[in-house]
Amino acid sequence: MDIASLDMVMFLRPTESPTVFLQQLGRGLRISKGKEYVNVLDFIGNYEKAGRAPFLLNGGACVGERTAYDYSEIEYPDDCIVDFDMRLIDLFREMDKKSLSIKERIQQEYYRVKELLDGKSPTRMELFTNMDDHIYEYCMKHSKENPFKRYMDFLYEIHELSDEELLVYNGIGKEFLQLIETTDMQKVYKMPILYGFYNDGNVRMAVTEDEVIESWKRFFNRGTNWKDFPQVTSYEEYRRITDKQHLSKAKSMPIKFLKASGKGFFIDKDGYALGIRDELADVIKVDAFKKQMKDIIEYRTMEYYRRRYVEK
Repeated sequence: MDIASLDMVMFLRPTESPTVFLQQLGRGLRISKGKEYVNVLDFIGNYEKAGRAPFLLNGGACVGERTAYDYSEIEYPDDCIVDFDMRLIDLFREMDKKSLSIKERIQQEYYRVKELLDGKSPTRMELFTNMDDHIYEYCMKHSKENPFKRYMDFLYEIHELSDEELLVYNGIGKEFLQLIETTDMQKVYKMPILYGFYNDGNVRMAVTEDEVIESWKRFFNRGTNWKDFPQVTSYEEYRRITDKQHLSKAKSMPIKFLKASGKGFFIDKDGYALGIRDELADVIKVDAFKKQMKDIIEYRTMEYYRRRYVEK
């Protein structure tokens, strides 16, 4: 609960997030009649995040490599007056020299989101949903630091994989998941095929033509997904497309390209429209694999439509 007259803040809980630190500090920064200042008692060393306060008050708009700030040129929000003691500015500059790299910023953002989720490790979708926009945009522009490109690698590096996820990570399941995580997506057509394999968590080793059509139509019937058909100008026109035409498009585009660029994971199987390698038969039954597969498909679908919206 926010109490404007509050004039003392005590830090009793550590946080890895500068943003959470500022939110906690902000509890005592509300203006109130007769209130001249706020006392801050820090029992656990959160003061080390204090150097980020000017950056965060500025809106946190600058995300990049290690840098030092000119505190005299920072633009604060309207009606916001910030007056730092010169000795404090010198301290901030010293702290800038130890400022975080973008890789460290992304890791701290992960831990901040984890705090929001009460200690639960965020999925790709949860990290995206709660991630600071500026950091997410940086991730999208810099593939090398982008955790969404190799999310299990990212989790492994910061020791956030569960025991079951480690079993998947150390086997062929990781290779398959990374394939669908990074497969080219100029169009969204591969996603309904992958949903057909995922099959609401009962992962299939192969999909029939009827199963392809069912998954395909379920995907494109949702919302305005049907607009991804370039020659279709209305929903009524889309509804007139026959199952045979849907199957033909699925075979000539996503199924063809998954077999061609799928590193041998997607194969022809007699009696089926498409199959996956027999070596995956055991890992597709593992809950951690199913969770990762679903998360990848959902995130990549969301990111495709987000990107298309931004471009328009």
